[in-house]
Amino acid sequence: MEQAPHAGADGHASPSPADRRAIAATVAALQPRAKAELAELVAFKSVADPAQYPKSECEAAARWVADALRAEGFTDVALLETPDGTESVYGFLPGPAGAPTVLLYAHYDVQPPLDEAAWLSPPFELTERDGRWYGRGAADCKGGLIMHLTALRALKRHGGVPVNVKVIVEGSEEQGTGGLERYAEAHPELLAADTIVIGDTGNFRGGLPTVTAMLRGMALLRVRVDTLEGNLHSGQFGGAAPDALAALIRILDSLRAEDGSTTVRGLAADAAWEGLQYPEEDFRKDARVLDGVQLIGSGTVADRVWARPAVTVLGIDCPPVVGATPSVQASARAAVSLRVPPGVDASEAAELLTAHLKSAAPWGARVTVEQVGQGQPFRADVTSPAYAAMGQALNEAYDGQEMAIAGAGGSIPLCNTLAALYPEAEILLIGLSEPDAQIHAVNESVSPRELERLSLAEALFLRAYAAEAR
Repeated sequence: MEQAPHAGADGHASPSPADRRAIAATVAALQPRAKAELAELVAFKSVADPAQYPKSECEAAARWVADALRAEGFTDVALLETPDGTESVYGFLPGPAGAPTVLLYAHYDVQPPLDEAAWLSPPFELTERDGRWYGRGAADCKGGLIMHLTALRALKRHGGVPVNVKVIVEGSEEQGTGGLERYAEAHPELLAADTIVIGDTGNFRGGLPTVTAMLRGMALLRVRVDTLEGNLHSGQFGGAAPDALAALIRILDSLRAEDGSTTVRGLAADAAWEGLQYPEEDFRKDARVLDGVQLIGSGTVADRVWARPAVTVLGIDCPPVVGATPSVQASARAAVSLRVPPGVDASEAAELLTAHLKSAAPWGARVTVEQVGQGQPFRADVTSPAYAAMGQALNEAYDGQEMAIAGAGGSIPLCNTLAALYPEAEILLIGLSEPDAQIHAVNESVSPRELERLSLAEALFLRAYAAEAR
């Protein structure tokens, strides 16, 4: 017989110890299914860029998600055609009368695998190795969807899901093209909820339960430099003909100070992070910095990766070394990302970056800049009741460890859209992307232990949150 929730030490209702143990055992028993389903999801090459992979891969992944929601009893399951040409998947699972509504978020699109030859196993084939499951999207963020499903399945076996649940699974988060944000703005009632759980971040360290309270925003630009009507022979014209690639290098170099700090004219870069710190030796290990190579920037590591802007050159269009000819380049192009911390408007930052790129052009080179993506920074209210309930749940799932609160240098553009649409909603960010997951890099992986613990934590959170709302 199910026992009624009882009040914990902090006054928040929670499942009884016996109930917690039973839910934990169920979550553990569900792990083989979680692995099998994650393998099916990872097999979709769902990179939301038709120039790299067929759009049909994303469409197939979206259908898989929709079918999974229907199988769990979700109603109103829909493939939402978003303005950027991708599909997000929505579903609603009704709970008891008068129960609060919780929105669970994940995304099924992934980053491209980069150099497939550098993967130790095929990137789109989930492979177990050294206690981890490897595959593109295993942690970011197909694993996040599996975490949500596992938590809900466990609750259904122990009295049912005690809240109304909305699930939204995005199809273009990694591209930053804003399709779901614009769809949500046009249909503001669709994702309305009392609390929102974003399953797309990760623990500060494997085994340390963490909620992410701050996200940097992002502006993604493409800059093109033109100097000549066409390429020229470097022997005949080199030395006087303006080289577009050299001009681009000069422009990109102007974005950093001597110590590597980001220097975009007019953009402040001296904020400090207060709270959980990131020891330099830990960061060097997590980032796999080579021996003898210095970190860039100034201030603490937490200042640099959570509280200050950071520019990154994502790619350059120019001739590859193999097959290069002795030519002066007539044009060159680069993709530039700028991460912006809370307190900085991403649109204003993009304008400042655009002006900087144009003003830094040498030799009168012609510079054109195109903005291709943007997301605003986000800061959560960690004093809300939902954070207290999540802290309790994480404490129980992680054997008594206290919840840590950290920042994240990455961006989830939807967070600010949801915060603006639903100012009363509480937004929590958890997930599977701890440092060892190496998301966006080759050999991305997920820890099955983290998946199990976070699935349990989410189940316990939903139970405690529902009881508190009574």
